[in-house]
Amino acid sequence: MIQRLTHPVKIICKSRRFLNNFTQLSTTDTSLVSVCTPEIKKRIEKSWGDKINVYKPNVDDDAKDKFYILSMFPYPSGALHMGHVRVYTISDTVARFYTLKGKNVIHPMGWDAFGLPAENAAIEREISPAVWTDENIKTMRNQLKMLNYSFDWDREFATCDPNYYKWTQDLFLKLFDKGLAYQKEAYVNWDPVDQTVLAEEQIDINQRSWRSGARVEKKLLKQWFIRTTTFAKSLWDGLDDPILKEWRDIIKLQKHWIGDCNGISIDFKLISTIPEFPRTLNIWTDMPEFMEYAKFVAISPQSILHNEKYTHEIDTGIKCLNAKVINPFSDEELPVFITDKVVYPPWRDIRLGIPSASMDDLKFSELVGIPFTRHSIRSHEQQQQKIFEVFRKAREWGIGGYPVSSRLQDWLISRQRYWGTPIPIIHCTNCGAQPVPRDQLPVTLPKMVHLGSNKRLSLYDAKDWLQTSCPKCKEKATREADTMDTFVDSSWYFLRFIDPKNTKKMFSTEKVKKAFPVDLYIGGKEHAVLHLYFARFISHFLYSEDLLPCREPFRQLLVQGVVMGKTYQVTSTGKYIPENEVKMEGNQYMTKHGEHVSMRWEKMSKSKHNGVDPINLLNKYGIDTTRLLILADVAPTSTRNWSEDTVKGIINWQNRIWNCVKRFKIERDKMTLDEFKSDPTDPKFTEHDAYMFDSRNYFLKNVTFNIVESQQLSVAISRMQGLTNSLRKVGVECLKKSREYERALAVQIIMLAPFAPHFASELWTIFRSVKHLLISNTEVDLNKDVLEQKWPDIDMDYKLVMNIFVNKREFIKMKIPRRTLDEMTADTALEYVILNPYYQKYSYNKNVVAVNFQSEKGCDASLYITMEKED
Repeated sequence: MIQRLTHPVKIICKSRRFLNNFTQLSTTDTSLVSVCTPEIKKRIEKSWGDKINVYKPNVDDDAKDKFYILSMFPYPSGALHMGHVRVYTISDTVARFYTLKGKNVIHPMGWDAFGLPAENAAIEREISPAVWTDENIKTMRNQLKMLNYSFDWDREFATCDPNYYKWTQDLFLKLFDKGLAYQKEAYVNWDPVDQTVLAEEQIDINQRSWRSGARVEKKLLKQWFIRTTTFAKSLWDGLDDPILKEWRDIIKLQKHWIGDCNGISIDFKLISTIPEFPRTLNIWTDMPEFMEYAKFVAISPQSILHNEKYTHEIDTGIKCLNAKVINPFSDEELPVFITDKVVYPPWRDIRLGIPSASMDDLKFSELVGIPFTRHSIRSHEQQQQKIFEVFRKAREWGIGGYPVSSRLQDWLISRQRYWGTPIPIIHCTNCGAQPVPRDQLPVTLPKMVHLGSNKRLSLYDAKDWLQTSCPKCKEKATREADTMDTFVDSSWYFLRFIDPKNTKKMFSTEKVKKAFPVDLYIGGKEHAVLHLYFARFISHFLYSEDLLPCREPFRQLLVQGVVMGKTYQVTSTGKYIPENEVKMEGNQYMTKHGEHVSMRWEKMSKSKHNGVDPINLLNKYGIDTTRLLILADVAPTSTRNWSEDTVKGIINWQNRIWNCVKRFKIERDKMTLDEFKSDPTDPKFTEHDAYMFDSRNYFLKNVTFNIVESQQLSVAISRMQGLTNSLRKVGVECLKKSREYERALAVQIIMLAPFAPHFASELWTIFRSVKHLLISNTEVDLNKDVLEQKWPDIDMDYKLVMNIFVNKREFIKMKIPRRTLDEMTADTALEYVILNPYYQKYSYNKNVVAVNFQSEKGCDASLYITMEKED
């Protein structure tokens, strides 16, 4: 047994005055009540509301490590929903945790403010999208402040602010300068409802728009693209970067989208007099070394290019397009066939026919009577040289030339709408497309005072705004009337948050080197492909420009699950109805008028009447109980079927903690100093004291692990509840005289602080006002509030686990005092294991080949031993 009272102690005596001149609720009779009611909690939250967020980390303090935690910034729709509350409660909890861990925490908030919803709302209300957006931002900002999150509001910005999109335009020009932003005619996806172009990434497998749900149409338009394929191989390889942590299945999603970069994509010139045809065809092949020997192009009958008006039949009955394709590597004109007699690359409906390299192409060439000469590549070195030359020439000519999969295509960013970032290009009849000079940025949106003829806001209607002069020849010219996809705005916002007030450049490279990458990025899985892919691309590009210290923008991901609500639908009509119009008759849901109703869990939606207003929860339970309700029971990454059934358990737990602290204060304060200093008489005191030592360390270790490593905040809450139960099990003399009890109670309150900051702040004020305390000032600072404390440490005497694996199989677990484990190296860990009799028996006549020791101070460790295999 460990007798903790044998250690030197310092007795701290205090009056019931309130520290730091705060007037806390504990000065009132609330500290003596046995039940902390919702009304008392709300009074606590009101009292602490303006105090829990005053401890701003100094991010310029190089003595502390930074921790950048970012939740995906919201679209200002006008009202918070439960998905918002879940993600921001998670980010706030983790941000407060790392502040207690002594980190310089960056925890910003802003607004993804451009986009179609604002434009559609403006049309319906006949107001400016800017007015609608600004009103919504004010509403949602006030709601977030009601929840009292620890966001750094000094970093706030909206992407529709010219001070932000000036730098989005600067980013576009950086890409343009490198040949990575270009304009070409192409068949694009047209949303007939929203009347705008969509990127391939914004179309589902049923060829429907990701936003409106309309079936997309194909249109030939001249559009702006970003050559994301340039970085396809880098983006693929980056997913294996050891910097990435807890990406889980997101890596698979990203790799599936990017695809194996086993080929090359080239823009071939199309010779045609047909106005409906583009000027180039993008063709992918996995045989670049044979590119110059290509003899034909095949197009699937399902292709948009297949139009009976523009084809003719040859003698074999095969259709041939009335067009030719120029092979840039041979200057040869290639015929174009419409056929299903060749195998097309995955995700493509065009094939480059190379009879010298493909038996299928050989057979088709013989079928259509195309003569060719056999070519072979004699050595691997010759093959690699050929591939290198093809890639080099294609890049030099600006027609492609990068390793890419057959699936991936360049990012179409043009949008035919008003409410977006203007593309900073000027079109001149003499000089072509010219970039807007940087000293003329931002190109601001004109104020639209009327609607277009199609009731759509359009920059084409801003006649005066469109007219300008060419920056090169100074003649009359026209501004680009398309705006950028909003994904461009959100592809770099995490960098602007680091340096949001910079008026001279996108961000300071010095500041970014200190703060980048984002340490923890929290958001929904619906953004795990599109947004994450585009953000990674921009990061890889800026890294190639020596503007970032690393290429991957997000070290750790936490993909939170969707909050689901009960959806009630009248079976006969399909009408959605709210829950208060439904009653149960036996096992059947019915309307009040006797109609049958179906019930299922679905993502919360206003149109389906299955949402929960977070403000109602705040009014009902208060901030901290709402936070605990959202975080408890279900892991952050899991889908949550919303229910308030568990709130009773949360409230009971809060009352148990409240009573623990209250009882501790009452019992200690009524003792005289002589009584307090006298030896304990309870025969179980030593046992209870040791139990408190063990409980403190065990639950501290587990809570920390579940915040940092497993991201299971719900399990962390469960472990804290376990510590509460431990505190209630010991005898009253342990409560009165044990230093270990004090330390466990202090840990309980400090661990609770990130999850329920107001409630924990009040509990801490009661705790530190106790008359007699033994806890050391080196552990806690009793002159400071709970959110200014240090996250507790595992005791050096506490035994941690070292997991030993032999030849990748779990072999044995050894418990070792933290003091010893912290100092271990691979060699000393192996020596420690060798002394174990079980190991000695196992390793008889076997040699150790390799040893790998993985540990972190204050945490469990793992030792991996590779031994010679038995014959």
